[in-house]
Amino acid sequence: GDARVRGQTGVVSERRGSYPFIDFRPLNNTALSGEVGTKKKVKRLLSFQRYFHASRLLRGIVPQASLYLLDEDYLGQARHMLSKVGMWDFDIFLFDRLTNGNSLVTLLCHLFNVHGLIHHFQLDMVTLHRFFVMVQEDYHSQNPYHNAVHAADVTQAMHCYLREPKLANFLTPSDIMLGLLAAAAHDVDHPGVNQPFLIKTKHHLASLYQNVSVLENHHWRSTIGMLRESRLLAHLPKEVTQDIEQQLGSLILATDINRQNEFLIRLKSHLDNQDLRLEDAQDRHFMLQIALKCADICNPCRVWDLSKQWSERVCEEFYRQGDLEQKFELEISPLCNQQKDTVPSIQIGFMTYIVEPLFERWAQFTGNTPLSENMLNHLRRNKAKWRSLLHKQHSSSRSNDHSGQVTGSQEQTLNEEETP
Repeated sequence: GDARVRGQTGVVSERRGSYPFIDFRPLNNTALSGEVGTKKKVKRLLSFQRYFHASRLLRGIVPQASLYLLDEDYLGQARHMLSKVGMWDFDIFLFDRLTNGNSLVTLLCHLFNVHGLIHHFQLDMVTLHRFFVMVQEDYHSQNPYHNAVHAADVTQAMHCYLREPKLANFLTPSDIMLGLLAAAAHDVDHPGVNQPFLIKTKHHLASLYQNVSVLENHHWRSTIGMLRESRLLAHLPKEVTQDIEQQLGSLILATDINRQNEFLIRLKSHLDNQDLRLEDAQDRHFMLQIALKCADICNPCRVWDLSKQWSERVCEEFYRQGDLEQKFELEISPLCNQQKDTVPSIQIGFMTYIVEPLFERWAQFTGNTPLSENMLNHLRRNKAKWRSLLHKQHSSSRSNDHSGQVTGSQEQTLNEEETP
């Protein structure tokens, strides 16, 4: 394929019959792009990176990152963990270390095998592995939160949800493959900043998608491009692959948090009217959308040690965006001001307004299964812990106000006492 430079937005590399790949830089501002690149030592052009990987892969040269250069002890521990991949306390951070940073590829290969997808769709194992490597490589490891480990975590959660009896009894192999692929690729090539940031900095992707589900559209289109590059599904009829591409888009676009109420209202209506017919492909697809939405924001429903790590990571990513906005005299986005927005306060708000309403409806759908009960119990316990930490922060802040430095009101009182 050919590549060309388009203005200051970087390289757009196009290949026959595939979606154009757009270099994703956090800002349209060249000075800021340079600053970010220097500060974080991010020197790769993503479109070239992807094209380079694809070219090597299609020539049969596997990137070194995909080789598991681990001793038998580590491989044995990773295999043991995979035998418990359906357990809710699965530690994705440990699994990522045991697989030398290849948690997403390793997990996907295992799950495609467990669910019988390789045999059912007659997938070539080498091509499948290469595609998974492309997906994993297209996540940005410098992101504290939106990286390949998050994708692996969401994929493991999706696997757990696909096994819920209410859903599992109706799922087809296509449903399962779509669910796993969407989970794995739902945040691919995420820049570590949110949609409002891209819009106010006039990023070319915001213009391309007309400020609507900008990131989710990019994740979807990037995934389609990699699917076509890898030729993973090239042996399937064209109408089948087109349907897979469209359904992947519908699933990934459902993760846009701005559409949360839309999905909640629809789910509530279905549950209240008891009119979900999972024999119907449309209703199954809707519940796959809900399952992916749950998997994407399930961190508060994990055991405390894992949940806390994810909370700190996502807030670190918010704060980095806030630092960028402050440095370049932009209005600091909500939740991104480290001086005002504490981790406990962010998490309590997120749990209360986003997570609880969705997971309570999910539990209603599943029929309060052990997994749903377990998740809600963790959610309540974790929220109580964050409340306790927030209370300690406030107490500490008040005590600091009353010691050391004199506060404004104290200074006024002292001055009044000294006035004759």
